[in-house]
Amino acid sequence: MPIHELAALGAATCWALTGLISAIPAGHLGAPAFNRLRQIFVSALLLIYALATGTWRELNLDNAGPLLLSGLIGIFIGDTLLFSTLNRLGPRRSGILFALNAPIAALLGWLVLGEDLPTSAIAGIALTAGGVLLAIVFGKRRAQMHEWEKIKGPLAVGVLLGLGAATGQAVGAILARPVMETGIDPIVASLLRVGIAACCLTAFMQLPIPSIKPRGPLTPKIAFMTGLTGFLGLGVGMTLLLFALSGGKVGIVSTLSATSPVMILPMLWLRTGERPAAGAWAGALLVVIGMGLIFIR
Repeated sequence: MPIHELAALGAATCWALTGLISAIPAGHLGAPAFNRLRQIFVSALLLIYALATGTWRELNLDNAGPLLLSGLIGIFIGDTLLFSTLNRLGPRRSGILFALNAPIAALLGWLVLGEDLPTSAIAGIALTAGGVLLAIVFGKRRAQMHEWEKIKGPLAVGVLLGLGAATGQAVGAILARPVMETGIDPIVASLLRVGIAACCLTAFMQLPIPSIKPRGPLTPKIAFMTGLTGFLGLGVGMTLLLFALSGGKVGIVSTLSATSPVMILPMLWLRTGERPAAGAWAGALLVVIGMGLIFIR
């Protein structure tokens, strides 16, 4: 298999690992505090790169506005909802719900940007939605007792949070796409998106709302795990995806990088010692097949 396609699979692996590692620190700190710390850490890394390379000069009034709005919706809102979903539904369910960002983005591209949506893409959207439903409803065996398979609070609330996270990610991508087509350095664009999200989340957490305050103290272990999720997900994973897109076909790369709902299943099996249910495997495979129909022309 060509190196660019392997890089796309590497990105999916990084994102699956991020979902597993995030479960402990996100539950300990709460979604807002965990997400803020993660974003500040990643912003610092991206800022060092931008200053060292001088690529910050590529930013101007024309491209900064859409990128800031993209970060506000896609990362500040989308990521916070994602980790709230993670705390309620666990890494498997939250990951497969978040995969809906791809069909949502395809629909938004058709509605907002006038992009073509052929019959195969419509079938792919239906398959993806069906796979997500299958994995959530039939994705757990009765014998599975691990904490990550428990549902905390109403299932409907967790699903709505996951749908909100996927929609935020999709809207953020739609807003950023015209700017990225100009050839701006992706890492500098990420700096602006992640940076505005970190600033907004920091301001948001100053409000006198108990539910958004840190749940537990920041220990060295929690700080390390939080930084690791940012490095793996936004550092290594995103870099691998950008490398894959530099030489691979967009449809194939997008589909391979969206296999994280499948990647996470054997990881969960190794981590928890509990074999995922047949519904989880079937639902995840349907999601990947649906992605292929959406992206591959």
